[in-house]
Amino acid sequence: MSNLNPNQVPNPNRLKEVKEFDESKIGVKGLVDKGLTTIPTFFIHPSEPATRPGHKKHSIPVVDFSFPRSTLVDQIHRAATTLGFFQIINHSVKVEAINKIVGSVKSFNELPDEVKMKYYSRDMTRGAAYSTNFDLYNSKAASWRDTLQMRLGPTPPEWEYVPEVCREAAVEWDKEVVKIGEELMGLLCEGLGVNKERLKELSCLDARIMAAHYYPYCPQPELTKGLTPHTDPGVLTVLVQNEVMGLQVKFGEDWVDLEPIPGAIVINIGDILQIISNDEYKSVEHRVLANPYQEPRVSVAVFFNPGQRENSFGPLPELISDEKPAVYREFLFMDYMRRFFSKELDGKSLTNYYRVSNQV
Repeated sequence: MSNLNPNQVPNPNRLKEVKEFDESKIGVKGLVDKGLTTIPTFFIHPSEPATRPGHKKHSIPVVDFSFPRSTLVDQIHRAATTLGFFQIINHSVKVEAINKIVGSVKSFNELPDEVKMKYYSRDMTRGAAYSTNFDLYNSKAASWRDTLQMRLGPTPPEWEYVPEVCREAAVEWDKEVVKIGEELMGLLCEGLGVNKERLKELSCLDARIMAAHYYPYCPQPELTKGLTPHTDPGVLTVLVQNEVMGLQVKFGEDWVDLEPIPGAIVINIGDILQIISNDEYKSVEHRVLANPYQEPRVSVAVFFNPGQRENSFGPLPELISDEKPAVYREFLFMDYMRRFFSKELDGKSLTNYYRVSNQV
């Protein structure tokens, strides 16, 4: 009997199968609703040992925003320089706004296929699109999730392309996320010892993309992923989620479960901030396991990016000295994002591409 994993067998029909699935516009939720018991072969990922559950010897830091500011600066700096991920509690964001945005995304994904199909598209030029995997055609294997992607800033989307059930919640959520984003960037700047307005001055609050992921039940979760290992390309990511587990963060060689806390917000450092901080802050790989539970996992991430796309970015000059030379060369933000979206979503961070060579 052959031990060959089915995903190691070349599938000459892969592109045809992917295209047929994409053109059906029903997403993975539609496949589940059809009563599928085995996943299509193009969703099967290379097998890897011990993918679940995560290691218990590490945990994701939880930062309590009711603490004094100096304590917050210290705790956030510690989390950002080691794990690159932390959760915040007792923050200024209304829990109702969190529940509303997560609930609206769940409601949209559970509408009949014929309603959702109207929004299914890979064209983001209008500022909103709903689809399965932005890298569906580039990736070696598809992941078990559907996503509603939306541009929130600097200009809002054309609202007719945003599902009606999500519109009001998205407007409210953007206001909340800008406030907490500005607060976090100020704290992160203080941790670096630079002016607390520094990231805001670099337009890092201005460009905001929302990715609202819906991970339905997967009948063969051991064969696929919800989201493949990757680092986020931007400055900062602000994420809210429901109570269903699945998000894991890489710590050394281990994968650590991020356990959802009601009302908490998950924060992680992006590649651009790692570069701006001259490697002080860490952008860390993370992934989402395919969902083995009947209850769907829902998460809403907002990615903060510089609004001044034509500008050059690199380590802050005030962080560079003879003792701490620049670890990265400067680059155009537009060039950076073009490189990110031209490859499949995988664990290889683009930060290494811009790293200064150690060779003399």
